[in-house]
Amino acid sequence: MKKCLNVADCTCFNLRKSSRLMAQFYDHFLQPSGLKNTQFSLLAILSGLGPISITELARELGMDRTTLTRNLKLVERDGLIQVCAGKDARSRIVKITTKGKKMLHRAMSLWEQAQTRVVESLGQTQWGNLIKEIRTLTHVTRSLL
Repeated sequence: MKKCLNVADCTCFNLRKSSRLMAQFYDHFLQPSGLKNTQFSLLAILSGLGPISITELARELGMDRTTLTRNLKLVERDGLIQVCAGKDARSRIVKITTKGKKMLHRAMSLWEQAQTRVVESLGQTQWGNLIKEIRTLTHVTRSLL
């Protein structure tokens, strides 16, 4: 196996760079909605999964619980989500509010525009392969932790 001698060849460096640029791209499209791509993704996940514990949500998003809790406070402050007590004193449940669903609905067409641009730019086959490889990488990385 070839050693990674240059940061330009580093997997982590390249994924983070690409991720930052893609986040900026989606943020640009979502700007009229008032949502950042991180907020949009969180609302979309919550809308699809329904009420979920912070621990399970952190795993679903690939985030540590502390970072997620900090990010949740912003959307909770805006009334887009609600964080409630779970089954015991240590657990917390997150759910999207009616206001959050409305905001997500308004932002969906903007997200679709961004998504369409990415898929068209890459081509359907390359985009599909990319998504498959990213999911594989996510699975492999989880097994390495």
